[in-house]
Amino acid sequence: MEEGATLGRRQGWRQRLELLERTAWAAAVVLGGTWVTARVLAWSEKQRSLAAFQELTHPALASAPPSPATESARAMPAASLPRVDQRLWAPERIQAYTRALLRPAPPPLAVLRIPRFGLVVPVLEGTDEWTLDRAVGHIEGTPAPGRGGNVGLAGHRDGYFRVLKDIAPGDVLELALAAEVQRFRVARLLIVAPEDVSVLATSDGARLTLVTCYPFYFVGSAPRRFIVEATRE
Repeated sequence: MEEGATLGRRQGWRQRLELLERTAWAAAVVLGGTWVTARVLAWSEKQRSLAAFQELTHPALASAPPSPATESARAMPAASLPRVDQRLWAPERIQAYTRALLRPAPPPLAVLRIPRFGLVVPVLEGTDEWTLDRAVGHIEGTPAPGRGGNVGLAGHRDGYFRVLKDIAPGDVLELALAAEVQRFRVARLLIVAPEDVSVLATSDGARLTLVTCYPFYFVGSAPRRFIVEATRE
Protein backbone atom coordinates (compact mmCIF):
# COMPACT_ATOMS: atom_id res chain seq x y z
CA MET A 1 0.00 0.00 0.00
CA GLU A 2 2.79 2.42 0.91
CA GLU A 3 4.61 1.69 -2.36
CA GLY A 4 1.41 2.31 -4.31
CA ALA A 5 0.83 5.61 -2.54
CA THR A 6 4.43 6.70 -3.21
CA LEU A 7 4.08 5.73 -6.87
CA GLY A 8 0.84 7.68 -7.06
CA ARG A 9 2.45 10.77 -5.59
CA ARG A 10 5.35 10.53 -8.04
CA GLN A 11 2.97 10.22 -10.97
CA GLY A 12 1.00 13.22 -9.67
CA TRP A 13 4.16 15.30 -9.40
CA ARG A 14 5.26 14.19 -12.89
CA GLN A 15 1.90 15.24 -14.36
CA ARG A 16 2.07 18.61 -12.65
CA LEU A 17 5.62 19.17 -13.90
CA GLU A 18 4.58 18.23 -17.44
CA LEU A 19 1.67 20.68 -17.19
CA LEU A 20 3.99 23.44 -15.98
CA GLU A 21 6.42 22.68 -18.80
CA ARG A 22 3.67 22.86 -21.42
CA THR A 23 2.41 26.12 -19.92
CA ALA A 24 5.91 27.61 -19.96
CA TRP A 25 6.40 26.62 -23.61
CA ALA A 26 3.05 28.14 -24.54
CA ALA A 27 3.94 31.40 -22.76
CA ALA A 28 7.31 31.48 -24.52
CA VAL A 29 5.62 31.06 -27.90
CA VAL A 30 3.15 33.88 -27.16
CA LEU A 31 5.87 36.24 -25.90
CA GLY A 32 8.10 35.39 -28.84
CA GLY A 33 5.28 36.04 -31.25
CA THR A 34 4.54 39.38 -29.57
CA TRP A 35 8.20 40.43 -29.80
CA VAL A 36 8.41 39.47 -33.48
CA THR A 37 5.18 41.31 -34.24
CA ALA A 38 6.44 44.45 -32.49
CA ARG A 39 9.72 44.36 -34.43
CA VAL A 40 7.92 43.86 -37.74
CA LEU A 41 5.54 46.74 -37.00
CA ALA A 42 8.46 48.98 -36.04
CA TRP A 43 10.35 48.13 -39.23
CA SER A 44 7.24 48.63 -41.35
CA GLU A 45 6.41 51.98 -39.78
CA LYS A 46 10.01 53.12 -40.18
CA GLN A 47 9.90 52.28 -43.90
CA ARG A 48 6.62 54.18 -44.33
CA SER A 49 8.10 57.13 -42.48
CA LEU A 50 11.20 57.16 -44.66
CA ALA A 51 9.01 57.01 -47.76
CA ALA A 52 7.08 60.03 -46.51
CA PHE A 53 10.33 61.97 -46.07
CA GLN A 54 11.40 61.07 -49.60
CA GLU A 55 8.03 62.08 -51.03
CA LEU A 56 8.10 65.39 -49.20
CA THR A 57 11.63 66.38 -50.13
CA HIS A 58 11.99 64.96 -53.64
CA PRO A 59 10.55 67.99 -55.50
CA ALA A 60 12.65 70.32 -53.41
CA LEU A 61 15.79 68.27 -53.98
CA ALA A 62 15.28 68.49 -57.72
CA SER A 63 15.37 72.31 -57.68
CA ALA A 64 17.90 72.92 -54.89
CA PRO A 65 21.57 73.82 -55.51
CA PRO A 66 23.59 70.60 -55.27
CA SER A 67 25.32 69.84 -51.98
CA PRO A 68 26.74 66.54 -50.67
CA ALA A 69 23.64 65.93 -48.56
CA THR A 70 21.30 66.86 -51.44
CA GLU A 71 23.08 64.66 -53.98
CA SER A 72 23.11 61.61 -51.70
CA ALA A 73 19.43 61.99 -50.79
CA ARG A 74 18.40 62.42 -54.41
CA ALA A 75 20.22 59.25 -55.46
CA MET A 76 18.72 56.97 -52.82
CA PRO A 77 15.33 55.25 -52.98
CA ALA A 78 12.93 55.86 -50.10
CA ALA A 79 13.69 52.57 -48.32
CA SER A 80 17.43 53.33 -48.22
CA LEU A 81 17.49 56.92 -46.97
CA PRO A 82 20.04 57.52 -44.20
CA ARG A 83 19.45 55.43 -41.12
CA VAL A 84 19.06 57.23 -37.81
CA ASP A 85 22.53 57.64 -36.32
CA GLN A 86 22.04 56.84 -32.64
CA ARG A 87 25.67 56.53 -31.58
CA LEU A 88 25.42 59.61 -29.35
CA TRP A 89 21.94 58.82 -28.03
CA ALA A 90 21.18 57.78 -24.47
CA PRO A 91 19.97 54.14 -24.21
CA GLU A 92 16.66 55.33 -22.76
CA ARG A 93 16.13 57.62 -25.73
CA ILE A 94 16.80 54.78 -28.18
CA GLN A 95 14.16 52.69 -26.39
CA ALA A 96 11.69 55.58 -26.49
CA TYR A 97 12.32 56.07 -30.21
CA THR A 98 11.71 52.37 -30.88
CA ARG A 99 8.42 52.52 -28.97
CA ALA A 100 7.41 55.67 -30.85
CA LEU A 101 7.82 53.85 -34.16
CA LEU A 102 4.90 51.58 -33.27
CA ARG A 103 2.48 54.49 -33.66
CA PRO A 104 1.84 55.85 -37.18
CA ALA A 105 3.22 59.33 -37.73
CA PRO A 106 1.58 62.11 -39.75
CA PRO A 107 3.41 63.43 -42.83
CA PRO A 108 6.28 65.67 -41.73
CA LEU A 109 6.04 69.45 -42.08
CA ALA A 110 9.62 69.51 -43.32
CA VAL A 111 12.93 67.70 -42.99
CA LEU A 112 15.76 69.31 -41.04
CA ARG A 113 19.31 68.57 -42.15
CA ILE A 114 22.64 69.59 -40.66
CA PRO A 115 25.12 68.39 -43.30
CA ARG A 116 28.23 68.71 -41.12
CA PHE A 117 26.85 66.09 -38.71
CA GLY A 118 24.93 64.02 -41.25
CA LEU A 119 21.71 64.78 -39.35
CA VAL A 120 18.49 64.11 -41.27
CA VAL A 121 15.33 64.33 -39.16
CA PRO A 122 11.63 64.92 -39.86
CA VAL A 123 9.85 67.91 -38.39
CA LEU A 124 6.45 67.09 -36.88
CA GLU A 125 3.91 69.44 -35.35
CA GLY A 126 4.03 69.95 -31.59
CA THR A 127 6.41 69.26 -28.73
CA ASP A 128 4.68 66.49 -26.78
CA GLU A 129 6.76 63.55 -25.57
CA TRP A 130 5.82 61.16 -28.39
CA THR A 131 6.64 63.76 -31.06
CA LEU A 132 10.07 64.48 -29.59
CA ASP A 133 10.78 60.76 -29.14
CA ARG A 134 10.05 60.25 -32.83
CA ALA A 135 11.38 63.43 -34.50
CA VAL A 136 11.95 67.11 -33.78
CA GLY A 137 8.90 69.23 -33.10
CA HIS A 138 7.65 72.53 -34.43
CA ILE A 139 7.10 74.83 -31.45
CA GLU A 140 3.52 76.02 -31.23
CA GLY A 141 3.10 79.78 -31.61
CA THR A 142 6.00 80.17 -34.03
CA PRO A 143 5.55 80.37 -37.83
CA ALA A 144 5.21 77.05 -39.63
CA PRO A 145 8.27 75.95 -41.61
CA GLY A 146 8.36 77.81 -44.91
CA ARG A 147 6.16 80.69 -43.73
CA GLY A 148 8.98 83.10 -42.91
CA GLY A 149 9.66 84.73 -39.57
CA ASN A 150 11.27 82.97 -36.63
CA VAL A 151 10.55 79.22 -36.90
CA GLY A 152 11.15 77.36 -33.64
CA LEU A 153 12.10 73.67 -33.53
CA ALA A 154 12.64 71.61 -30.37
CA GLY A 155 14.45 68.30 -29.89
CA HIS A 156 15.77 66.07 -27.12
CA ARG A 157 19.33 66.74 -25.94
CA ASP A 158 19.97 63.00 -25.59
CA GLY A 159 18.50 62.13 -29.01
CA TYR A 160 18.49 63.91 -32.37
CA PHE A 161 19.76 67.21 -30.96
CA ARG A 162 22.76 65.83 -29.08
CA VAL A 163 24.89 66.75 -32.12
CA LEU A 164 24.22 70.40 -31.27
CA LYS A 165 26.89 70.14 -28.56
CA ASP A 166 29.45 70.51 -31.36
CA ILE A 167 27.66 73.06 -33.56
CA ALA A 168 29.38 76.37 -34.27
CA PRO A 169 28.58 79.75 -35.80
CA GLY A 170 28.80 79.51 -39.57
CA ASP A 171 27.43 75.95 -39.77
CA VAL A 172 24.71 75.39 -42.38
CA LEU A 173 21.19 74.15 -41.61
CA GLU A 174 18.86 72.98 -44.37
CA LEU A 175 15.09 72.89 -44.13
CA ALA A 176 13.63 70.76 -46.92
CA LEU A 177 10.05 71.70 -47.81
CA ALA A 178 7.67 70.44 -50.47
CA ALA A 179 8.72 73.09 -53.01
CA GLU A 180 12.21 74.16 -51.96
CA VAL A 181 15.19 73.66 -49.69
CA GLN A 182 15.85 76.66 -47.45
CA ARG A 183 19.40 77.17 -46.24
CA PHE A 184 20.23 78.86 -42.95
CA ARG A 185 23.57 79.73 -41.38
CA VAL A 186 24.16 79.62 -37.64
CA ALA A 187 24.53 83.17 -36.33
CA ARG A 188 24.90 82.64 -32.58
CA LEU A 189 24.55 80.17 -29.72
CA LEU A 190 22.86 80.97 -26.42
CA ILE A 191 22.24 79.32 -23.05
CA VAL A 192 19.09 80.62 -21.36
CA ALA A 193 16.68 79.85 -18.55
CA PRO A 194 13.69 77.63 -19.41
CA GLU A 195 11.26 80.51 -18.96
CA ASP A 196 13.17 82.82 -21.32
CA VAL A 197 11.02 82.74 -24.47
CA SER A 198 12.53 85.88 -25.99
CA VAL A 199 14.56 83.65 -28.31
CA LEU A 200 11.27 82.74 -30.02
CA ALA A 201 10.18 86.34 -30.57
CA THR A 202 8.85 87.25 -34.00
CA SER A 203 11.31 88.55 -36.58
CA ASP A 204 11.04 90.33 -39.91
CA GLY A 205 13.60 88.16 -41.64
CA ALA A 206 13.47 84.38 -41.98
CA ARG A 207 15.15 82.68 -39.02
CA LEU A 208 15.44 79.18 -37.64
CA THR A 209 15.75 78.68 -33.89
CA LEU A 210 16.66 75.26 -32.47
CA VAL A 211 15.90 74.61 -28.80
CA THR A 212 17.10 71.76 -26.59
CA CYS A 213 17.87 71.15 -22.92
CA TYR A 214 21.28 71.93 -21.43
CA PRO A 215 23.74 70.62 -20.26
CA PHE A 216 23.71 67.82 -22.81
CA TYR A 217 24.90 65.12 -20.39
CA PHE A 218 23.13 66.37 -17.27
CA VAL A 219 21.51 63.63 -15.18
CA GLY A 220 17.86 64.39 -14.54
CA SER A 221 15.83 67.37 -15.71
CA ALA A 222 18.29 69.82 -17.27
CA PRO A 223 18.08 73.32 -15.75
CA ARG A 224 18.92 75.39 -18.83
CA ARG A 225 18.11 75.63 -22.54
CA PHE A 226 20.61 75.57 -25.41
CA ILE A 227 19.62 77.80 -28.33
CA VAL A 228 20.87 77.81 -31.91
CA GLU A 229 19.89 80.90 -33.91
CA ALA A 230 20.32 80.71 -37.68
CA THR A 231 19.47 83.25 -40.38
CA ARG A 232 18.28 82.56 -43.93
CA GLU A 233 20.92 82.72 -46.63
